[in-house]
Amino acid sequence: MKNIVIGITDCEKYLNYDRWIRDQPGVEIVKLNYRDNNLTDIETCDGIILSGGNDINPRLYNQPDYLVYCNPKDIDENRDEFEWKVMQFADEKQLPVLGICRGLQFVNVFFGGTLVPDIAAFGKFNHEKFEEKVDREHRVEVDINSLLYKLTRQEKGNINSAHHQSVDMPGYGLVVNALSPDGIIEGMERKNRDGQSYLMLVQWHPERMEDKESAFSKNIRESFLDAVRNNI
Repeated sequence: MKNIVIGITDCEKYLNYDRWIRDQPGVEIVKLNYRDNNLTDIETCDGIILSGGNDINPRLYNQPDYLVYCNPKDIDENRDEFEWKVMQFADEKQLPVLGICRGLQFVNVFFGGTLVPDIAAFGKFNHEKFEEKVDREHRVEVDINSLLYKLTRQEKGNINSAHHQSVDMPGYGLVVNALSPDGIIEGMERKNRDGQSYLMLVQWHPERMEDKESAFSKNIRESFLDAVRNNI
């Protein structure tokens, strides 16, 4: 069986994603990064991971006034533009996609959805890291009709948390599959999976969960890689 090639979008903590995927058998990694101007490398990829990191410019979801809730230094319009093209290619070619944290938010915006630009400012509990730069942890409830439930077999679970933005209105063709106790959208997937490529979107960071055997980390990685292998 030939190796599968996974494209991972670059970010500050790229190596976490690289290590999480690279230690699996038969996997090659391509770092996708506008700084390297290597968009054409996506043509070699069998699946895509959209990583975490920067805030998304609110103009992409038609809310430019929300810019005041973002850190201007944390917005990278070049990254937004580059990853938009990555997602366009993945959607056109029906490549399996796993979106993590910003990746979930970005795919939601790509499909016409909107974001809450700052959770705490909009009246919800803080979901960011602690001041010590340690991830928070909280429970999630999983829709038993979802693909996420099918692959985790858990209605509830513990996940890590390190984000200040979240999904507001889900994008076209997407459905929520997990919620936090305070109602923040923690996961999304395709509403209609028939004939459509694998798309799993999670707000937490499975690539750096302390419990490496957690179904909310290990099973997500396995399901994504299985979807890639079955798609080639």
